Amino acid sequence: MVKVRDDLPKTQDGSIDIEKWVERVGENYPEEHKALLRQAVYLNLENGGHHLTPVNESCLKQGLTAAEILSALKPDIDTLVACVLYFPVDFGELTVEHIQEALGKQVASLVEGVSKLSYHSAKASISQTDEQRDNLRKMLLAVVEDVRVVLIKLAEKISALRAVNNLDRLVKLDLALEARDIYSPLANRLGIGQIKWELEDFAFRYLEPVAYKNIAKLLDEKRLDREIYIEKLLGIIREALAKEDLNAHVIGRVKHIYSIWRKMIRKNIAFQDIYDVRAVRIMVDSVQDCYAALGVIHGLWQYVPKEFDDYIATPKENGYRSLHTAVIGPEGKTVEVQIRTFKMHDEAELGVAAHWIYKEGKKQESNYQHKINSLRNILEWSAEQEFESDVALKQELSEDRVYIFTPKGEIIDLPLGATPLDFAYHVHSDLGNRCRGAKINGSIKPLNYILNSGEQVEIISSKTGGPSRDWLNPQLGYLNSARARSKVRSWFKRQAREENIIQGKEALDRELKRLHLDMASIKPHLQKFQARNMDDIFAGVGGGDIRVGQILNLIQQHSLTNDSNDIPVSVSKINNLKKKNTEVTIQGVGNLLCHFAKCCNPVPGDPIIGYITIGRGVTIHRQDCLGVLEKEEEAHRLIQVNWGEFTKELYLVDIYIEAYDRQGLLRDVTSTLSNEKINVLAVNTRTNRENNIAQLTLSIEIPDLDTLMTVLNKILQIPNVLEARRLGKQ
Repeated sequence: MVKVRDDLPKTQDGSIDIEKWVERVGENYPEEHKALLRQAVYLNLENGGHHLTPVNESCLKQGLTAAEILSALKPDIDTLVACVLYFPVDFGELTVEHIQEALGKQVASLVEGVSKLSYHSAKASISQTDEQRDNLRKMLLAVVEDVRVVLIKLAEKISALRAVNNLDRLVKLDLALEARDIYSPLANRLGIGQIKWELEDFAFRYLEPVAYKNIAKLLDEKRLDREIYIEKLLGIIREALAKEDLNAHVIGRVKHIYSIWRKMIRKNIAFQDIYDVRAVRIMVDSVQDCYAALGVIHGLWQYVPKEFDDYIATPKENGYRSLHTAVIGPEGKTVEVQIRTFKMHDEAELGVAAHWIYKEGKKQESNYQHKINSLRNILEWSAEQEFESDVALKQELSEDRVYIFTPKGEIIDLPLGATPLDFAYHVHSDLGNRCRGAKINGSIKPLNYILNSGEQVEIISSKTGGPSRDWLNPQLGYLNSARARSKVRSWFKRQAREENIIQGKEALDRELKRLHLDMASIKPHLQKFQARNMDDIFAGVGGGDIRVGQILNLIQQHSLTNDSNDIPVSVSKINNLKKKNTEVTIQGVGNLLCHFAKCCNPVPGDPIIGYITIGRGVTIHRQDCLGVLEKEEEAHRLIQVNWGEFTKELYLVDIYIEAYDRQGLLRDVTSTLSNEKINVLAVNTRTNRENNIAQLTLSIEIPDLDTLMTVLNKILQIPNVLEARRLGKQ
């Protein structure tokens, strides 16, 4: 049966004997840790310990029960203390601030983490689909900042299941479903067998009471008796292996009631045909030792025909390797024996052929599995080792997915960095196309808001309409999943070519003007996009097949391909700009001193031309610079130049911003530039009081056109901003 631990110690008047409990649970802890545990118990008692939890137990009793369950895992003292204090915080009068003041920030953080985990778990609906249940388990791990929180939550669930027997049937069913579908698989993946089987057996007892009682009778022995039997068996095996000079680690496990029932159903066999009700696992140094240990076992007891499997010679499809045999052990009882090397055991438990994967019939997911492995390793640390919840460990345990709630409590699995628009397109293409806004946990957020695990998203949609072409602009950050971008492109492809040409031309023209470039700079690149003319380019942009950023990148890279006669020439510093290693290639001449013209301030990507000065080398202008166009009578002094090998240097660019004036406008603009790591060299502002229009001119340093485009797009998203573009020579 599932109850295997004694009740809490009592005094003569029937109340909980706190001192005896502290001594029992703190047996393996130093005196100073026992003192902290004692302090936590009295803090519970004095701050709502008498209040009842949802399973009709006092906060004190359920806290002590959960902590005693957790103590079997030998956690650090902070985890144990937090387990005692979680219940009066959620159901009593204790506050996290009070805990932090009394026992420190670490304990308070753990208690707060368990409350957060409970909140997210309560928001979810226990779905009928395996995928939804798996997503909920992943989401619970994703929202956890400190992995010890998971252990406390598992102990809390067992304490609730132990207390729920006499409550309403519906309460028991809800807890049992949650234990079976969510927390038992989590315990399994963490490798905590004693927690896993108790969760499963309690769930089975409440969900299938008749089947549970039948199997319990068939076992014809109490669980503690079976464990005593296994301990005696282990002694015999260890002694026999030692006589053969085999270095072996021998452990035993008793197959629990739910596991027996699953095997009977899965294999359609009777109870008498199950040979691994009692099981032993032997781990040795080498493959040769595996077969030597098998010989020892078969020498001790008669083996059961047809129950031998050599998964070392013939591994399972998932790579699982081990020897499995069944023997008639002492007292005529059947025992299953698994033999493997230590390396095989690590592979089976930690990723290559994880036991839970083939048990649950699921494929491995590398990043999620890595987090599970890290959690398992924590459980193997000794009680004396202090757990360090530092930044490095949190990064190691981070997921590359986020898990988001729908308004109905279902969980959607999205890539890290997903936005409300990605969420909408994941739910349905039509919802994404009609999306006009989003509420995150009840508050309206922009469509390029980055979602976090555990948040609930509600999409605000129109009855008709379609997506915006701005959604395909990566600098604006509306869509971060390839799936959603593909759906938006597909929508635009279905629109008329004429409309795509008009929309694409407008979008491209708008970006080029903001960067002070012209359409002529695109024509040399038509073949790159398999376009016959500019209309094909416009249609591609309008339909989403060509991104404006792709075109700008080609313009920027165009001059990087030089012929063999090109000679790189170093550029001198202008206005203290960082251009030490920047190179411009001048065709057909030797090394010449060159510098950038102040009138147009060219940056990498701009079409450029050189003007031979008298005594100052070559001045580099943009090709559309008025200062060059006005020198037609000196055309013989103009030479062809290209950008040399691109380096991450900074270039001076003037930008113009027009906006409705308001308090904090300049601060918002400079904050945006600071967030993008853009250096501002000069600022000039002017406000027309008649129309309340503010005009800002800023001189900034940028490395390339792509960065400039990103900056301008970010500025356009600032409230009240009407226009943001690059300035050219007037």
